[in-house]
Amino acid sequence: MSGSIHHRGLLPKAIIWDGLKFFATAGALLAVLLIGSSNLDYNWQWYRTSRYLFSLNENGFSVGPLLKGLGVTLQISAISLVLASLFGLIAALLRLSNSFVARAFARGYVELIRNTPLLVQIFFVYFVLSPVIGMDRFFSAVLALSLFEGAYASEIFRAGIVSIHKGQWEAAFSLGLNSFKAYRFIVLPQAIRRMLPPLASQTISLVKDSALVSTIAIYDLTMKGQAIIAETYLVFEIWFIVAAIYLTVTLTLSILINMMEKHLAVPTQT
Repeated sequence: MSGSIHHRGLLPKAIIWDGLKFFATAGALLAVLLIGSSNLDYNWQWYRTSRYLFSLNENGFSVGPLLKGLGVTLQISAISLVLASLFGLIAALLRLSNSFVARAFARGYVELIRNTPLLVQIFFVYFVLSPVIGMDRFFSAVLALSLFEGAYASEIFRAGIVSIHKGQWEAAFSLGLNSFKAYRFIVLPQAIRRMLPPLASQTISLVKDSALVSTIAIYDLTMKGQAIIAETYLVFEIWFIVAAIYLTVTLTLSILINMMEKHLAVPTQT
């Protein structure tokens, strides 16, 4: 008990120290950027950038192109996350099944996706697969991202399921549960606590990887930024804003997932 109190007493100091290190690092990077930009003789025009985020006029609040692109990015990421989780769980269950064909199919899917670049997969789905099955570029991007992230998620699901002690399976079967109910009520609820941290990292990677869908002319955040730069030549300003938006989204996801981890954490005995 005293150890936990001591830990809680040290926590604020640790947070303060980490905050100081973060701001010191950020300040150093900012200084390097300012010095570098002065050597480039670049004319900063931040005052021109606000309207690309939002504007206030007689009609009220109006969303700018960058925020519209962010909406597309979040939409693609959300749908891809759901499908990637589904693909990953199915692939993990197939790899753990007793069927040789199912295991071979799941292993082939995982190895094929993990050993080819995402950009190539996006091009393949859009230029080869989508004309055959009649998909537009939006769903082509969603499918490519889902398949790619699902392959990595499948390994996370598989590792989490395998980590559950076999005694849990024996207890479930002794209660008369079949494999499906054992997974649903016994194994997965325990495994999700162990899978959440790596799945969180994979979710953040998905958001960042979604920037590649701009290569097939989807006007997400990255594509909107490129279009604005081509029109205004505000290269550094727009890319800094785009990077800041991605950073804000990923940090928000990290905070939310950290809160979920604490909520799902099993309390330790003292």
